[in-house]
Amino acid sequence: MSSSRKYFGTDGVRGPYGSATMNEAFAWRLGSAAARFAKSQPGFNSRQVFIGRDTRASGPALEKALADGLQAEGLQPVSLGVVPTPVVSLMTSSASAALGVVITASHNPAGDNGIKFFGPAGIKLTDEDESRVEALLPAGAGELSAPISLLDQPLARYLKLTTGILPSDSLVGWKIVLDTANGAACVSSRTVLEALGASLSLVGDQPDGQNINAGVGSQHPEKMVEQVRATGARLGIAHDGDADRCILCDEQGEVLDGDEILTLLALHALKQGRLPAKTLVITVQSNLGVDAAVSAAGGKVCRTNVGDRYVIERMLAEGAALGGESSGHVICSDISPTGDGLVAALKVIEVMLETGRPLSELRRVLTKFPQLSAALTVREKKPLESLCTVPVVIKAVENELGSAGRVLVRYSGTEPKLRLLVEGPTEAIVQSAMDKLVAAVRTDLDVIKG
Repeated sequence: MSSSRKYFGTDGVRGPYGSATMNEAFAWRLGSAAARFAKSQPGFNSRQVFIGRDTRASGPALEKALADGLQAEGLQPVSLGVVPTPVVSLMTSSASAALGVVITASHNPAGDNGIKFFGPAGIKLTDEDESRVEALLPAGAGELSAPISLLDQPLARYLKLTTGILPSDSLVGWKIVLDTANGAACVSSRTVLEALGASLSLVGDQPDGQNINAGVGSQHPEKMVEQVRATGARLGIAHDGDADRCILCDEQGEVLDGDEILTLLALHALKQGRLPAKTLVITVQSNLGVDAAVSAAGGKVCRTNVGDRYVIERMLAEGAALGGESSGHVICSDISPTGDGLVAALKVIEVMLETGRPLSELRRVLTKFPQLSAALTVREKKPLESLCTVPVVIKAVENELGSAGRVLVRYSGTEPKLRLLVEGPTEAIVQSAMDKLVAAVRTDLDVIKG
């Protein structure tokens, strides 16, 4: 994360609704600043801005305020209503709009919200772009403006694109459990899977403004797993609140994370000679087993900082078309320029159809290295290099692991958390290393929980 950014994190501006940076006044200022930024870009020729949101109760008010800020600078916001994040990306790139905006806090609880931006190509703004937006923030919010234009049938183009990934009626006879996290994909994912012939068992499909991600979705797959086992489904699919993530469950009720999905897709594509540049792009968070599996199959793995936009930037640089994160962000750039949970699920189903093999077998392409992770909620994000104990313990653990493992310690870009990850040759060694790191963090920082 760029240290020059005050408000933007790993994925836009995010925080509790009603806080200093997640309220109507700040949303107005951010809309104004984003408009000023867009107008300053070379080749600026469209005043249209597409805005989508998830199902949080705070979404409409923030959308209206942000749209007012955009209009104050002469841009023309168009509301897509409640739609998945990839729909905003698709609409923005299709129309070469000035900007795309999504009002969402992704997998966070309903009390949080956020604002993230896409450029005319449907790709998230860079760190440098976000720094420029911050520099253009007006001192205060202005008056309310005209009503927002509404786009008729905002899902139409997206539904046609995603339904076309698989042959017609290819899912007839398939039982699938679909968990849409009471979020933005409640309509879209169900519509596509049913159009392809699937029989669905639904979880998290009754949004009320307050229940997004509440015990359901990609962060809480337990209900999906229970339903897969109870119904004898062929697989389960779970999204997060804005549906740019996908976590799967095989027919035996075992969960697959993003690393397993990406490895499965990459190895199948390599075997078919269809993986551009023979390259998979992942983040530093992914398991080392991904590198081993892809390398053994003749491919190459590139790693980036955590954040799907960093993955996308590296994919563009490498000429790659597949990348993502262990959290379930999967980018298939030949279909969508951003992470798309539905596209990821359909691409895995495509492999199942082409091979005739169940997901429980296909997932075996990845053998994970022993790994532990932890997320400690801290009162203050003090610079790691300024701490007394943590840097010393990190170095000591890295020396102990040598080339047989690794350590990753970083602050979350969207939450007040310090994230720890350890990989190593055995579970016992990994657990010992994690214990040492957690103790060091508790010595240096005020840990609230975790």
